[in-house]
Amino acid sequence: MFGVTDPDTELAVSTYVKLLRASHAVMASAEQLLLSHGLTMTQLGVLEVILHKGPLSHRELGRKVLTSAANMSDVIDKLAARGLVRRVRCPEDRRLVKVELTEAGAALIEQIFPIHARDIARLMSGLTPCEIEALGDLLRKLGRFAEQTTLCPSCPALPAEKC
Repeated sequence: MFGVTDPDTELAVSTYVKLLRASHAVMASAEQLLLSHGLTMTQLGVLEVILHKGPLSHRELGRKVLTSAANMSDVIDKLAARGLVRRVRCPEDRRLVKVELTEAGAALIEQIFPIHARDIARLMSGLTPCEIEALGDLLRKLGRFAEQTTLCPSCPALPAEKC
């Protein structure tokens, strides 16, 4: 690998590339059902989170579906234009706006989510249930570590705490 002589670094980069490729392949396959309903993965995520958690603010939705506030506004605008969600001011605090499902939105997500879940299960069936559980545990561990690790821009080879 160009400019890299450390075997642990080579292994980490190789594994990172495999993670990205696998993630892309699974998402590309899973998106097929959604595209037939005119939805993106983020739009499905918003509908699914509201279905399971109830009405949420833009900020709460953004955290749940892992997207920026600006993108969340665009996603909600598009869902609202299709009559799938609506914005409702919170009666206790009029500054707070929550997003809730409309009847049409609830009907759509209740129809497609079980199919989407089965599609995900089929895509993951290349692994055994034990492997899926182990992968989930490892990805959670990696994600938590990455959230707590800040890289120093002036010393890109070192974490900030060692810079």
